[in-house]
Amino acid sequence: MIRYSLRQLEYFVLAASEGSLVRAAQQANVSQPSISAAIAKLEDQLGVQLLIRHHAAGVSTTPAGAQIFAQARNLLSHADELQVLAASTSEDVAGDLQLASFVTIAPLFLPGLIEGFAKSHPDARVHIHEATQDDLLTGLRRGRYELALLYNIDLPDDIDAVGLTQVQPYVLLNAAHPLMRQDSISLKDLKDEPMILLEVAPSRSYFLRLMQTAGVDPHIAFSSPSMELVRGLVGKGQGYSLLVTRPHGDMAYDGEPLGVRPISETVEPGRIALASLAQLRPTRLMQAFTDYCIGRFAKPLDR
Repeated sequence: MIRYSLRQLEYFVLAASEGSLVRAAQQANVSQPSISAAIAKLEDQLGVQLLIRHHAAGVSTTPAGAQIFAQARNLLSHADELQVLAASTSEDVAGDLQLASFVTIAPLFLPGLIEGFAKSHPDARVHIHEATQDDLLTGLRRGRYELALLYNIDLPDDIDAVGLTQVQPYVLLNAAHPLMRQDSISLKDLKDEPMILLEVAPSRSYFLRLMQTAGVDPHIAFSSPSMELVRGLVGKGQGYSLLVTRPHGDMAYDGEPLGVRPISETVEPGRIALASLAQLRPTRLMQAFTDYCIGRFAKPLDR
């Protein structure tokens, strides 16, 4: 028999999200003692401590609480959908979706996806977040994000990924670099050139793996987690870079012209996917957004 209530789960999710019993009480429009008592009873019923109370510094989840938080928010989402479904047609999709994206993918793809999905499902509200791959995985596990648009590279077993498209990496050079005379560039041609490395996971390991597979030990002159700084350094002739995401217009922030050439070898492509926590059952809204993304990437994308 289920002994806890949705209200108890709601109070726990609010407290964990806000990091504060006071702010959770304000959000729920109830007293702080009511929130505290409900969560304490939930902990007793589940037989596990969910929150760590910090004196004058709010609350944080225990390891068990972080795992239960993801499940609890998912359960509350399904409960909300049930209520919406009872008052709507079976085709309606409504509610809030927490969508995250890898930092270099987000500017290129998220605006179009958000615009198109909003037209198809005007009652759905998509909240967007940008993060590195490690933070995306942590956010999925802790229930902060329901879906994440990312590269399907070295993903762990507890993450499900729906493939959307493949993109080919390319060589980025200063537009006046002598190698720009070639229609394509072998990675071996870059062995004596300084490399500007995009220093963000999983991009770092992916690009270094491409070079190592080609038998090249790259000389890394500079590295940065900012793709625009990488592009700027390449524009100033400080070296070449390997990238997958290609912004519209081959020009650095300061106006320096950039050159792009395909890699002549057959190399591992970048695989863009929509990921979720494997143990969570997708809500109707999650499934609707996933289906929309699959259909959208099946068509030529407006770039």
